[in-house]
Amino acid sequence: MTQVTLSPKYQVVIPLEIRTALRLKPGQKIQAIRVGGCIELIPLKPMREYRGFAKGIDTTVDREPDRL
Repeated sequence: MTQVTLSPKYQVVIPLEIRTALRLKPGQKIQAIRVGGCIELIPLKPMREYRGFAKGIDTTVDREPDRL
């Protein structure tokens, strides 16, 4: 587990191994969420990158009549 330090300006540097694995780019937006006593950082991607991510999903589910 990699340890980071909080700067006097409340900034942290994301370690290279994590930046590389997640393909993070300078200037990319990241959402910070508090989960209990933890902080989760979630990289935001352009909507175009989500195109086709659910390809092949089964859409035959029972729906309520007013949702058809």
